[in-house]
Amino acid sequence: MTDKAQYLVKQEPFYQAQGREVALYEAAYGARLPVMVKGPTGCGKSRFIEYMAWKLNKPLITVACNEDMTASDLVGRYLLEANGTRWLDGPLTTAARIGAICYLDEIVEARQDTTVVIHPLTDHRRVLPLDKKGELLEAHADFQLVISYNPGYQSLMKDLKQSTKQRFTAFSFDYPPPELEIGIISRETGLAEGTVAKLVAIGQTGRNLKGHGLDEGISTRLLVHAATLIKRGVAAGDACRMALVQPITDDPDIRATLEHAIDTTFI
Repeated sequence: MTDKAQYLVKQEPFYQAQGREVALYEAAYGARLPVMVKGPTGCGKSRFIEYMAWKLNKPLITVACNEDMTASDLVGRYLLEANGTRWLDGPLTTAARIGAICYLDEIVEARQDTTVVIHPLTDHRRVLPLDKKGELLEAHADFQLVISYNPGYQSLMKDLKQSTKQRFTAFSFDYPPPELEIGIISRETGLAEGTVAKLVAIGQTGRNLKGHGLDEGISTRLLVHAATLIKRGVAAGDACRMALVQPITDDPDIRATLEHAIDTTFI
């Protein structure tokens, strides 16, 4: 029998609410409604789910979805051993059995023929057919399914079907407003707010370039990386180039624009 305790979030993750999302999520969990969180990379979606699992004291099983993930990776498979075969539950099945929150991160990265296996868990049936095992698993009363994706990377080939989207309640996340983001980064890294404010200003410059040469803006996560490096004694310009420029673009014009912002900010 799987031990729930191994999936509990032991320490409170730092999460700064931006609105009523905590209370709204609690209401969704109370009704065991499936939840979809949408927003750009590095804006706090995963941290929010981790925080809510801690706050509700519920096990959390996270799956980082990718294009090679099969239905068996989610549900489970038979393993061949010396004494025969043994069934091994996948993470989705484990969560449904023990009553965990199952978080499928970046769900659009998975193949569409894989994501359809979640459908019976997202309506009144709350069941998971284990076809290879010949079992119809009824989800534990505490089970909840949560998915996330980044609408900025939508395409005809990588988007959720409407038949999937309409099974979920949803939250839209974005990067925090500057004054809130400064507090978050300072709290995360211990860097003085005056220096953090300069990083956030550079982040705003990067975000303004989204759609004008950048696929994605500078995330709060990357700003935390830059602040962490500065806190450890790295020169601000070097830290910003390492954390805010090099990871997001190879375009010389975009890099020149960002480096100019860095030089003028940390003059």
